[in-house]
Amino acid sequence: MSRAANPIERSRAARGGLWGLGALVLVGAIVSGCAGQAAAVAEATSQATRAAGSPGDAAQAASAIDAFGFDFYKAALTSGGNAVFSPASIVLALSMAQAGARGETASQMDTVLHSAAGAGGGNGINSLDQALTGLSGTYKDANGTDQQLTLRIANAPFAQRGLQLQEPFLDTLASRYGAGLRLVDFQGDPSAACQLIDGWVSDQTEGRIPNLLAGLDAATRLVLANAIYLKAPWQTPFDKKSTNPAPFTRSDGSQVSVPTMSLNLSEGGYASGSGWQAVELPYANGSLAMDIVVPDNLATFERSLDSTLFDQIAAFLQSTDVDLTLPRFKIETKSDLSSVLARMGMPLAFDPDRADFSGITAPEQLYISAVVHQANISVDEKGTEAAAATAVVMTASLAPSKQVTLHVDRPFIFAVRDTNTGAILFLGRVADPSA
Repeated sequence: MSRAANPIERSRAARGGLWGLGALVLVGAIVSGCAGQAAAVAEATSQATRAAGSPGDAAQAASAIDAFGFDFYKAALTSGGNAVFSPASIVLALSMAQAGARGETASQMDTVLHSAAGAGGGNGINSLDQALTGLSGTYKDANGTDQQLTLRIANAPFAQRGLQLQEPFLDTLASRYGAGLRLVDFQGDPSAACQLIDGWVSDQTEGRIPNLLAGLDAATRLVLANAIYLKAPWQTPFDKKSTNPAPFTRSDGSQVSVPTMSLNLSEGGYASGSGWQAVELPYANGSLAMDIVVPDNLATFERSLDSTLFDQIAAFLQSTDVDLTLPRFKIETKSDLSSVLARMGMPLAFDPDRADFSGITAPEQLYISAVVHQANISVDEKGTEAAAATAVVMTASLAPSKQVTLHVDRPFIFAVRDTNTGAILFLGRVADPSA
């Protein structure tokens, strides 16, 4: 479809329940690509309105995300090194894909994601999204100083221009994820489309994740992207003058000297149990906090770690004066989560021949070819800055090749013909090749 001259074009839905590009609201925009060339982007949105949020629904979605997060922690973080990931970002991106999954594909995704998409009668993720983004604002810290807290959560599906999409799928993206479809040309210029997606992620994460995708190909049809950005000052900031080198003992018993912050914490929470201690550091708004669990033996503790244990630890936290030392740290992790997610119980979504995402589009069979996730976090005396992004890359399956058998063991007709013009030069029949 050619780009509309007017910035906004409205037209009626296509027949058969499919939304072609002419059935959407198309908004033209100019986005600067990584190479510095301007690229035109159209945005397509459903007419469905964003559903109202509910605290109870948000709590259900949060429980599902937490359960997935600890499942993923145990399945993916097996090396023992530094790592950071965002359960919320991964679940939000995958749930957008699940909205178009059908049959066993949908069932497997629902199990792995702990029914996050269905939480609160399907309104849980939407409610949680609205509750979290509503936390941004200006707050006073313990010293009475105004501090700006920013929490941004954004969803953006990028689809191939001309791809026919199911109306209920677009309605779900609009009403549950607040997401309008961005139309790009994966087939004609996958590199430019990749740059546009990376540019969107970089904008949403304040440049902390500038290059999420390594590349896309012409078989890509849909990329479902989520980005989360947090900049949160501590309720009680650390005094930078009190930061000094101090030893940190690794799991193998070796030590390293690292810049370590010090704080007499009186407004946080503290708990201890068999083999562990925990502290909670609140951020300036009082609603967000960092919980730190320090086990005597990390490997042993991790074997029993799940959302239930973590909830118990959080419930034990009580206001206590704590003489706290904490190392400054920066961590970044990036990986394709496909193999881990398949092992966790949703292999069908990644199977080119068996994945069922017919709720997204019917003309082509789609499957998830990659789930790219990147997260980073910086913790210092002032607070925390962190970003995460997830891209679910959905690709068109090639028609599976099928082997057939033909034994020419009975009379047959033959023709020698010109394949360009169709002219038959010789035509005949073989009734008995031994004659």
